[in-house]
Amino acid sequence: MAQALDIDRWNLECEFNNTDHRTNLNGIDRLIVRRGQPFSISLYLRSGSYQPGVSSLDCVAETGPQPSEQYGTRASFGLSASIDTSRWSAAVASPPGDMVALSICSAPDAPIGRYTLTLGHSARIEFILLFNPWCPGDAVYMDNGQNLAEYVLAQDGIIFRGAYKHPIPTPWNFGQFESGILDVCLRILDMNPKYLRNPGKDCSGRRNPIYVSRVLSAMVNCNDDKGVLWGKWSGGYEGGVSPMLWRGSVEILRNWDTQACQPVRYGQCWVFAAVACSISRALGIPCRVVTNYLSAHDTNSNLVIERYVNENGEPIQSKEMIWNYHCWVENWMTRPDLKPDFNGWQAYDPTPQEKSEGVFCCGPIPVRAIKEGELTFKYDAPFVFAEVNADVITFIKKKDGSTSKVSSNALVGQKISTKSVGSDAREDITHLYKYPEGSAEEREAFKKADHQNKLLQQQQDQGLHLNIKVTSDMRKGCDFDVFAVVTNNTQSEKKCRLLFGSCALSYNGFMGGNCGFKDLLNVELSPGGERKVPLRLNYSKYGGQVTEDNLIRLAALLLDYTTGDTTLAVRNIVLDNPEIKVRILGEPKENRKLAAEITLHNPLPDTLENCCFSIEGANLTGGGIITERLGSPVGPGEDAKVKIYFTPTHSGLRKLVVDFDSNKLCHVKGYRNVIIGK
Repeated sequence: MAQALDIDRWNLECEFNNTDHRTNLNGIDRLIVRRGQPFSISLYLRSGSYQPGVSSLDCVAETGPQPSEQYGTRASFGLSASIDTSRWSAAVASPPGDMVALSICSAPDAPIGRYTLTLGHSARIEFILLFNPWCPGDAVYMDNGQNLAEYVLAQDGIIFRGAYKHPIPTPWNFGQFESGILDVCLRILDMNPKYLRNPGKDCSGRRNPIYVSRVLSAMVNCNDDKGVLWGKWSGGYEGGVSPMLWRGSVEILRNWDTQACQPVRYGQCWVFAAVACSISRALGIPCRVVTNYLSAHDTNSNLVIERYVNENGEPIQSKEMIWNYHCWVENWMTRPDLKPDFNGWQAYDPTPQEKSEGVFCCGPIPVRAIKEGELTFKYDAPFVFAEVNADVITFIKKKDGSTSKVSSNALVGQKISTKSVGSDAREDITHLYKYPEGSAEEREAFKKADHQNKLLQQQQDQGLHLNIKVTSDMRKGCDFDVFAVVTNNTQSEKKCRLLFGSCALSYNGFMGGNCGFKDLLNVELSPGGERKVPLRLNYSKYGGQVTEDNLIRLAALLLDYTTGDTTLAVRNIVLDNPEIKVRILGEPKENRKLAAEITLHNPLPDTLENCCFSIEGANLTGGGIITERLGSPVGPGEDAKVKIYFTPTHSGLRKLVVDFDSNKLCHVKGYRNVIIGK
């Protein structure tokens, strides 16, 4: 007859298990394990000893407030001869005696979250279960060690901003293993409206990374729920801080948690994407942040962006816009709900743009479905397809209210970028989203997507060609020239009017003040001739107009007097901030105080006041931010310089993220990779 084990006390062996399950960076004070992988606990018996084939142990694992076997949130199992990694199971791995080494394995598709495990009548233990991308049976399985190190374990990274001709790397501290962050991520799942409506069903859904990604897409913004971030793209940032301020996700997630789940003000796309990436990685889903340059925001799903300019070539604001860049995230998982071939990277977007099923969320949609034009696939394929493929039609609106079409070479979905695995270089992943332009495969995808506009397009050979050229050196604080180049490819003389203007621009397409304008009423071109027209951009003029995005929109409008045709060329340029130099003083070792000497040269003709450097880094700055203010202003051509002390807590390669702020140079970012020895 089976005899139940009489358990007196137990040891969860947290250090061994957490290290084995690659969760030890979360700490070793509690049990955090991954699904589909065995973990071991030591049981000490009050009486009797373990006898193979005689001793028995009833085990019950439960998660959520309404655990049920039907929902998969409760599992009952006993002792087996050996562990079965395809389901919940338990086996003894020690010889007979009064200490029992019990090995337990969760099902590879068990819901993630907080668990209670009851062993017999007396032992009740708690642990956290996460997705397991190292387990072949898990839907998030990834079979490449370097990719796993980057997309799950890396606590810092690079997000690409700037402009498509000049991508600028911005460092970010994801900090998914910092103290308390995993608890905040689990709380985000528990605050989502689906959980509040039906917690049993929601906890059951947490077995599925598709479901969890969709929940995160809605919960990182606060538009329909008690989500994490409040998005703001215009006006000031009263009652909060500029999205440019953030250096990482840790402070944002902690603020949300400590402020009773009130949204943190304010975020923009790269902040939403970075926070979603931190949460995905914390939960064990491989994740990366992706930037799409010249990203279309199509509000009516017709895959066409209609934009209007006035007679000076200045844009007339409308809801449909081309964002200078837009960031979203990709999570790695299988898609058993779709045809084969659509496993792998799935795009999802936490920035609130359009509603999906009545809620501001977007995705996950297989990146492959976007490439193939499969717009009926779940979720939100048409919106993401438009972001990278929409056609742009430009109209000029005249003073009398009439409109006419303008020929323009507007591009959409360029240089789709993410950080490379194992290095800070930019990896171009455009080919994962689209076939080469003009290829038969691209036509096939457009047919499938019913993208009529692109299918009907014939390359017109324009008689008059207009484009904008810039110099390589466009630093904030400098005066420089930009050029409109007009080429006459016809056999006849041409007389034209050229308007060449510039204005400040925010990254999501909103226009600011004028930075310089020129109107030439009489541009004459002989057949085959070319004319290069300069426009001087002076800091005295643009300095007070550009936003923290450092973007200027250049637009040249050419009117051919003989034919009445109008041609528009647009180019967004980004001004370079000065470089932040970081020197590490001392030998970087675990738990040893270090100093960073940080310098920034003032390139402006203005004096910088209220200067402040701040640093943060995973396992470098104690999970917080260290700030140092300068005591005096920094004059033109002078250096702002500080020494900041910090104590690393873990060995390995870490990013020290630096932010400089002042009255005239706002939120300049820099970083230094530091190798911490043991």
